[in-house]
Amino acid sequence: MKETYELIIRNGDVVLPGEVRKLDIAVKNGKIAALGEKLPVDPDTRVIDAEGQYVLPGMIDMHVHFNEPALGHWEGFRSGSAALAAGGCTCYADMPLNGNPPTVNKAALQLKTEAAAGNSAVDYVLWGGLVPGNLEDLEELAAAGVTGFKAFISNPGGEGEGRFREVDDDTLFQGMKKIAGFGGILALHAESEEITAVLSADAVRSGRTTARDFAASRPAEAELEAVARALLYSERTGCRLHFVHISTAAAINMIHEAKLRGLDVSAETCPHYLVLNENSLEELGALAKCAPPLRSPEEQEKLWKVLADGRIDLIASDHSPCPPELKLDPGLNFFEAWGGISGAQSSLELMFHEGVNVRGLPVTQIAALLAEQPARRFGLDHRKGSIKLGLDADLVLLNPDHSYILGAEDLYYRHKHSPYAGMTLSCKVTATISRGAVVYTSADGLLIDDGGQWLRVNEGQPSL
Repeated sequence: MKETYELIIRNGDVVLPGEVRKLDIAVKNGKIAALGEKLPVDPDTRVIDAEGQYVLPGMIDMHVHFNEPALGHWEGFRSGSAALAAGGCTCYADMPLNGNPPTVNKAALQLKTEAAAGNSAVDYVLWGGLVPGNLEDLEELAAAGVTGFKAFISNPGGEGEGRFREVDDDTLFQGMKKIAGFGGILALHAESEEITAVLSADAVRSGRTTARDFAASRPAEAELEAVARALLYSERTGCRLHFVHISTAAAINMIHEAKLRGLDVSAETCPHYLVLNENSLEELGALAKCAPPLRSPEEQEKLWKVLADGRIDLIASDHSPCPPELKLDPGLNFFEAWGGISGAQSSLELMFHEGVNVRGLPVTQIAALLAEQPARRFGLDHRKGSIKLGLDADLVLLNPDHSYILGAEDLYYRHKHSPYAGMTLSCKVTATISRGAVVYTSADGLLIDDGGQWLRVNEGQPSL
């Protein structure tokens, strides 16, 4: 009996692990059912012609802030996941802070899952949090299916008693022991609070509140000190670590050397550290404010070098939106403006534009950073991250030669501000497919906004 398929993507340059081949991809029951040349087509099979385009595994963005429950008016699952789908992302990880309450116990996780259910265009996993006072909640959160835990070594900001708080050294060390005990993983925002708090207070007290002053208040040394401390604790506790949004090549090299010593650690960076720099802070203002801050053009080039050398494990957006009045009000000085970049929709196009089209890196390397390696690190590679038989048909079609200017009207965010608006990009996502369903096309926009599922993680993930 002839095999029948629901969807065949024809004639694309298919980005497989380590190679690109012109192949057809057949989809059945949401899975990749066949890979081959000139696959037979049944009259009832939908066919997408991908001639002249890359077919990549859908991006897995392990770092977004959608601010639910209670602060969905900052972004929310529905608008945030729509933006991700439009940018070629088919799975994401929502962080535990900025919502109220933050996801630091099972009751708060329940509120988060209720907010997400039926409101996501693509699949997702959820982070739990490590904060002072919740050590006894960690194992229950892990059993409930969080993908791992997030902690801040520096003050994450926010208001009120219920806000997400940074860890002191004892909480960090004891938390790492607990997490190691059940095979979990801890993600860290690594900046020294002792360094940044003193420098920031001194700058504000002295009236030095420009963009450059903000960058100077969070120097590379703050990142390096926090990374070194966390690596020491990892060595002593056996806790698996993932460092989020690393901004310096020196920190990446420190983490890489720890791997060579046998530590189970990984590091991400973000598109904004690779395509924006300190000069962008002055040009764009608070649109480009984040922590750690954007670095110098020289540091940016060093970061590209360690990326090209294979020392960075994955790329994530760290999408951190807010209402415009918290970021763009002219009455705010740079220290007062919200620190976070809205970028989730643009990660794949930015990395392909700058990494492949401008710098000539292999498209397979960019695909690995955006999909294959995040899936492997966080226990999703049995379903996602690569174009392989039997995996979810999470695919993105990208035209590598479609130049366009990203306009605010193109953005699906609830608040349509981004430092990337106005940029000319040399490529464009033309279709996003999640578990075999076409959820977005550049011609028709978002087609499905509620098909995403929560993927629980209930066991330790393999290391890279």
